[in-house]
Amino acid sequence: MSGPASIPVGLSTASVWPLRANAGFELAAELGYDGVEVMVWVDSISQDVTALKWLSDSTGVPVLSVHSPSLLITQRVWSSDPEVRLRRSVDAALELGARTVVVHPPFRWQRRYADGFADLVAELEEASGVDIAVENMFKVRPPIGDRRRRVSAFHPSIDPTDVGYRHYTLDLSHTAAAEMDAFALADRMGDGLTHVHLADGTGKPVDEHLMPGKGNQPCAEFLEKLATSNFSGQVILEINTRSMRKPADRVRALSEALLFTRLHLGQ
Repeated sequence: MSGPASIPVGLSTASVWPLRANAGFELAAELGYDGVEVMVWVDSISQDVTALKWLSDSTGVPVLSVHSPSLLITQRVWSSDPEVRLRRSVDAALELGARTVVVHPPFRWQRRYADGFADLVAELEEASGVDIAVENMFKVRPPIGDRRRRVSAFHPSIDPTDVGYRHYTLDLSHTAAAEMDAFALADRMGDGLTHVHLADGTGKPVDEHLMPGKGNQPCAEFLEKLATSNFSGQVILEINTRSMRKPADRVRALSEALLFTRLHLGQ
């Protein structure tokens, strides 16, 4: 970071997939990121708080945030009960010194969890002091039927401001997929916007997580607005590097993404 008021810029361990979480810490240290967001998912290292603490200590890279296992492929990580998964995410954040837990809204079929989700988030925040930042999502095309139609898998909607929480994560790949105005969403989130997933997208109804500047989202302008606002949260690079077979290509992409972010934050 280049000044005391700088916004921390972190690297999601999801950005190095299919490499494991340890590679995220190592690349964050090598490239000069301010920390990492641990994506808790099928990678066993990402589920092991003791191993993550050792990685943070050994690389000198702090854990800025923990992404709760909210994806379809992580429905049995830590527990089959989504409430238990969220509680364990908060416990992990406390052990790792992370200030934020990122979580997706409940799936529509998680009725009991969905009914009590807002109260659960408020309870955990009050008890822990950890910010639980609920993330905006997007609709998808159904596997059969009208391919022009998009449906939501989330309750009550893809927009967490429809419910109202104390803290939010705004994901720019998701605003692209949802064909949602990122600035309007940020305005609805207001002072609750405490976490940003920086990536890009083209408007396809899929989670592309492109390099910032490679899609149709106002990534540069959004960062510039953050830098001149009272935003006191974190910006996390969450980009897709799965197609980059050569290590040098991944390093170059993550380095360029960091430079893009710092440039437009004025750091």
